[in-house]
Amino acid sequence: MISTTDFFFPLVDDPYLQGRIACCNVLSDMYAMGVHEVDTMLMLLGVAIKMTPPQREAVTREIIRGFNDCASEAGTSVTGGQTTLNPWPIVGGTATSVVREGEFVKPTRAKQGDVLVLTKPLGTQVAVNVHQWLHMPEKWAACDGVITVEQAEAAYQTAWRSMARLNRTAARLLLKHNANAATDVTGFGILGHARNLAKASEEPVTFKIERLPIIKNMCVVNEKVRNFRLLLGLSAETSGGLLVSLPEANAEAFCRELQEEDGCPCWIVGRVIEGQRDAIIDDNVVVVEV
Repeated sequence: MISTTDFFFPLVDDPYLQGRIACCNVLSDMYAMGVHEVDTMLMLLGVAIKMTPPQREAVTREIIRGFNDCASEAGTSVTGGQTTLNPWPIVGGTATSVVREGEFVKPTRAKQGDVLVLTKPLGTQVAVNVHQWLHMPEKWAACDGVITVEQAEAAYQTAWRSMARLNRTAARLLLKHNANAATDVTGFGILGHARNLAKASEEPVTFKIERLPIIKNMCVVNEKVRNFRLLLGLSAETSGGLLVSLPEANAEAFCRELQEEDGCPCWIVGRVIEGQRDAIIDDNVVVVEV
């Protein structure tokens, strides 16, 4: 049996969208192990007591609807959960599947010579914060001359569409293309999660990240407004992509099939080399704006 639990605070202003993102985020832990058929989910929900009763009812209803719709899209269902009162909303859940040996990808088998593929762009934390600053004049003032309102809105659109997209297709392709290991990229950033995966590897390897696909205009915000450590690979992501270690001969087919089915690009971002169970950002890392 494989099971996971995750929850977090809202980061978008649309409660339906927040429910979808939360469901995607929970399921990504399963998808990182190649488990693309999830047997059941439970929902965890903190209802905000600081809202008025009508606000609380409307927001809670939409969060639940978004979570359930996403679960249905993923081919699973929410069979229960737990609700509690909290000063502010919290949303998350659990996901569980029973699988046979050989039907999932263990996070311990990255091999020297593998390449690293990332299935979603980086920079969601930056994009969400910039969008919030649009409604905070004292913070938006720091963006004057750095990024326009239109560019901020476009980055936010890219971010929420990415966060609300399931990694289910990528999970199925892990097994098809003989991936050796994978992780989802969330709170520790791409470098932090790459380090965790390298530390778990049976072989002494280092993950070398040579390319960073980043939402357009977020690098300049990181450089000139606030340092989110984006170019260091340490900026937190929510419902991020899968970072996949797989044989080099299979990587292009994996990326091509994922783009054909999901309609979104993915990138070969690095390689697995001999090392000491660590991860590094290459000195000459290439930034690809998305």
